[in-house]
Amino acid sequence: MKENLLILGAKSDIAMAVAYRFAQEGFDIQLAARNVKPLDTTQSDIQIRHEVAVTLYEFDVLDVENHHQFIASLETLPTIVMCAIGMMENQDNCDQSMKTTVLMIRSNFEGPAVVLHCFAQAFQKRGHGTLIGISSCAGERGRASNYTYGSSKAGLTAFLSGLRNKYFQDGLLVITVIPGFVHTKMTERLNLPTMLTVNANTVANVIYRAYEKKRDVIYIGWYWHMIMMIIKLIPEKFFKRSRL
Repeated sequence: MKENLLILGAKSDIAMAVAYRFAQEGFDIQLAARNVKPLDTTQSDIQIRHEVAVTLYEFDVLDVENHHQFIASLETLPTIVMCAIGMMENQDNCDQSMKTTVLMIRSNFEGPAVVLHCFAQAFQKRGHGTLIGISSCAGERGRASNYTYGSSKAGLTAFLSGLRNKYFQDGLLVITVIPGFVHTKMTERLNLPTMLTVNANTVANVIYRAYEKKRDVIYIGWYWHMIMMIIKLIPEKFFKRSRL
């Protein structure tokens, strides 16, 4: 049976880059997102360019009560599921709006965790499958500048770790992707350091290699592992005085 990749949150720049990268390797592609209709053009382009099947699905990650029904509606249970869903709101906006805070936590942690758990159960019954979750370096340590976003991603990182350990014996691979700075529509308003910032195509290439090599946790790029190790080693009494 042909391998198939499902991308949740398929309208993001990273999701699009990953879709093209895996299609290049011959994977059929399933794209799921809210208001998925604008991806019609992308669907046709991938099909023509790479001669693979591409299907579109409407999906709302916040509709957690219906995630099992969403999985049942898929024409084919995918080989790989990647969750590229994420919301990054300014910390000041979160401080001023509880609604914004809750929405970001639900979008970055609750929704992705529930749907990935549902897929893990489906994959367990089948006996194999790969789950890929995109977290963030911001989840490595709580920082004053983005602690709401960071904590939601920290929750996802911990969840993926638990999922990996629970289902390893059942033949499931769970990959945690931890990007640093990536130039996307979500980050275009930020003044990112050029030397530490990569594009979505770089992320897609690293994710594909991680899948090939059956990696557990990957940083985008390698230097972020070193940077975050140093940040985590700073004593709290000094760290709390920083402006990170």
